[in-house]
Amino acid sequence: MRRFCFVTLIVIATLAIIALAQPAPATGAYKVVKTAKVGGDGGFDYVYADVDGRRLYVPRTGANPRVSVYNLDTQEPLGEIAKTNARGAAVDPKSGHGFASSKPVAMWDTKTLQLIKTIDVDPGAGPDGILFDSFNQRVWVFSHRAPNATIIDAKDGSIVGTLDLGGAPEQAVTDGKGHMYVDLEDMDKIAAVDTKTLKVTGTYALEGKGGGPGGLAFDVKNHVLFATCHTPATMVILNSDTGKILDTLPIGTGTDGATFNPNTMEAFSSNGDGTLTVIKENSPTSFVVEQNVTTMRGAKTLTMDTKTNHVLLIAAEYGPPPAPPADAPPPDPTKKGGRGPRAPMLPDSFSIVVVGK
Repeated sequence: MRRFCFVTLIVIATLAIIALAQPAPATGAYKVVKTAKVGGDGGFDYVYADVDGRRLYVPRTGANPRVSVYNLDTQEPLGEIAKTNARGAAVDPKSGHGFASSKPVAMWDTKTLQLIKTIDVDPGAGPDGILFDSFNQRVWVFSHRAPNATIIDAKDGSIVGTLDLGGAPEQAVTDGKGHMYVDLEDMDKIAAVDTKTLKVTGTYALEGKGGGPGGLAFDVKNHVLFATCHTPATMVILNSDTGKILDTLPIGTGTDGATFNPNTMEAFSSNGDGTLTVIKENSPTSFVVEQNVTTMRGAKTLTMDTKTNHVLLIAAEYGPPPAPPADAPPPDPTKKGGRGPRAPMLPDSFSIVVVGK
């Protein structure tokens, strides 16, 4: 009996050592399969994959504002929509019309990349995020400055209406059946929207589980929302019908985007610290951090190609920030904010990062 207990203890200890030796979520099936240095000057924010048209849209800001267009499969440049100072892009595959969250909003032909028209928005608006909703074949352009959304008919570019969201909108998702959800970054809430009546039907509080939501993903089939937050750096998972919080899991820092892949039942958070957090949905009520993929520092926005199951992110390399002028006053420790001199982007370092298995 004593021998049996001794042997049992050895087995248990061995199994414990093996368990400790198992790889942490930092390693796993996902990896960077390609980094395409496409270069070009100017800032950037959102990236958008037109899965049907096999094109990738990247708005660039600065002295030469434009929307750069790439082959989604090869990342080779295809052209651009010039003189368009935008933060994001979206496409209606049915009409073949593309739109940019610019001021005015740009509308173009996705086959020729020729500008069709520009659309004036609320003078107080500052277009940022953008979403195509297939239910009414409309494009929603979200503004931070005036916390609202401008709704545009994707067929002809006419303005359908403007909706006050009650907070600064970041990312939005839709089920394509008349329901939309928008994270309100400054309110720590998710707004539920009826896209038929153009009304906010309710808001879901994150209840201190996460603050400053920067990304939102949606498992439409199981009615699950994934809100990626800054402070703390968490993914708050909610039921889209009731707003009930189902779970809260850690992610990387500096998130500004999220997406969900129904093919693999995984949610992704792109993080400015150079990681991509992968959350596995085992069931509609069970979730786990599957992996933290090392990507590229500053790669905080993403898009999903559901045909290849690839996640695409954008980032650039930067040099050291310039030194402040010799006669500049020392920083005041009692005051918050102030970014200081901006670090310069290294020439031709802008890259498209492709993550897959």
